[in-house]
Amino acid sequence: MADSRDEPLVLGIETSCDETGVGIVRGTTLLADAVASSVDEHARFGGVVPEVASRAHLEAMVPTIDRALKEAGVSARDLDGVAVTAGPGLAGALLVGVSAAKAYAYALGKPLYGVNHLASHICVDQLEHGALPEPTMALLVSGGHSSLLLSSDITSDVRPMGATIDDAAGEAFDKIARVLNLGFPGGPVIDRYAREGDPDAIAFPRGLTGPRDPAYDFSFSGLKTAVARWIEAKRAAGEEVPVRDVAASFQEAVVDVLTRKAVRACKDEGVDHLMIGGGVAANSRLRALAQERCEAAGIRLRVPRPKLCTDNGAMVAALGAEMVARNRAASSWDLPADSSLPVTEPHVPGTHGHDHVHEVSKENLYS
Repeated sequence: MADSRDEPLVLGIETSCDETGVGIVRGTTLLADAVASSVDEHARFGGVVPEVASRAHLEAMVPTIDRALKEAGVSARDLDGVAVTAGPGLAGALLVGVSAAKAYAYALGKPLYGVNHLASHICVDQLEHGALPEPTMALLVSGGHSSLLLSSDITSDVRPMGATIDDAAGEAFDKIARVLNLGFPGGPVIDRYAREGDPDAIAFPRGLTGPRDPAYDFSFSGLKTAVARWIEAKRAAGEEVPVRDVAASFQEAVVDVLTRKAVRACKDEGVDHLMIGGGVAANSRLRALAQERCEAAGIRLRVPRPKLCTDNGAMVAALGAEMVARNRAASSWDLPADSSLPVTEPHVPGTHGHDHVHEVSKENLYS
């Protein structure tokens, strides 16, 4: 039996949006998952403010890395690599993470791995349920993304099957929560109110589900507008808005479409596993309906625990460790922060190579 100490020890940094995440994994074992969120600073604006997020990352970076190393019980010099989200995400926020990762990797004499945010959301499931099946169908749903992806190798081959053509599912949750005056972020509060409501109370539309519509693409803009107009009509008539029923009916419309298309993609591609990731994967109704429909279709469902669904450093470290284990090329020191990095690029090796890593004095670094 192989010694677990032979597995790659990787630190991962995630700063694509409003959470500073630092994770440390050894192979597929999670050692630390430290997160510093700036969500409270954005709540009064009703959404994420990029400049506020970037400044929060700057302040939280070093303390969060220190906390992760302490939690993992390892020294920075023991690392086999440093991984960081290179994109997609908010440009300024990404730049903070990439700059920090370069500094740590360079100072420690360790290889640098710039990885894709979406591929990381898929890879994190390895920390909970073991190695990913190949191929794996993944449904990623968050505030910025709603995508169906097929991967035969998470380090090199991720193929888009479908994506949202307008609002992402998480974005729609935030907007409807705002219309209902429930606060920000909208996902958790909608989920909470929906548990006490009737999902069949209001017949909200299901976008792109007609026979001639794209099989795997999503659209939530029309749903968002329909819900907002329904609420406005009630208020204009002086009637009380049944918040719990609205939340439940809206949520059901979203998860119905997501799970229906995901199961269809699995059947069409002959894939018997479905992985669901991203912040919206923490939604209780999405998990329940996905389980119900996957069982009926003979598909095995894999969903990480809620904390690993939202943005975190553990997912970045997981993909970085897989890069090391599969001997993928390290990124070069000119690694860019790419806000529109396509999911077809699970990692960014860089343009000038990474033939050697500079060694510097570590006397004043972590012991």
